[in-house]
Parts: sequence; C-alpha cells; structure tokens
Amino acid sequence: MKPSTSLRTLQVCTALLGVVPLLTGLVGLAGLSDPIYADAHLPAHALLDGNLRFLSGVWLGLGAAVLWLVPRIASQTALFRILWGMIFLGGLGRLLSMLFAGWPPLPFVGFTLLELLGAPLFIVWQTRVARQVALGQA
Repeated sequence: MKPSTSLRTLQVCTALLGVVPLLTGLVGLAGLSDPIYADAHLPAHALLDGNLRFLSGVWLGLGAAVLWLVPRIASQTALFRILWGMIFLGGLGRLLSMLFAGWPPLPFVGFTLLELLGAPLFIVWQTRVARQVALGQA
C-alpha cells in the first residue's frame, strides 16, 4: 500500500469508527430508556440511569474527539494513542464483565475484540503513517 493511500485509508477507517461512539453516545444519553437497556426491562434506578447517561456523554465526547482528529491524524500521535488507549481500557472492562457477569449479546463480543485487538493495531498503523508523513513519503 502506498504511504498516501495508507494515510487516507487510516483517516477513512478512523472516521467510520468515530461515528460509532458519536451516534451511540447520543442514543445512550436516554439512560435506561436506551433501546439496549429498555429491552433488558431494568427497574428505574437513579444511580444506574445517571451513570449510563454520564458514560454516554463521555462516549459521545470520545467520538467527537476522534472525528476532530481525522484531518490531523498524522501529527496528533499522542492524542490518537490516548483515545485508542481509552477504547482498549473499555474493552478490558467488557472482558471483566464477561468473566464475572456472563456473555453479552454476540455483537458486544465483537466490539470487545475490536477494542482489545484493534486498538494496538490502529496505534501501530498510525505510528507508521506518521513516520511516513514526517519523512515526506506520503
């Protein structure tokens, strides 16, 4: 893959993945009324609802930060790593939940794999692209 193609592909993949927390963060601001939790028929609980809304706001902010980063992807290595580090830590949280509370629906197992395996791969990819851009190869 040519360096400029790799840069553009990284930007497109990052933008597509950045839309996910943006949209799901907005939906999650509904708290226990979020369709995922509404289907679980959980009783109303102010603490759980408030935490879900708070974490959805953080998730929404992560999506906004990822989208802000896309045009600056080759020069914002530290922020890129921090954001993917946050996603990786979220994946660890999901993995702990699987170990202690049981398996979630299958799509969430896939999300966990993306978070735990994809995060390091994206960091390596961005590091390579940033190096190519710095050397004028992109």
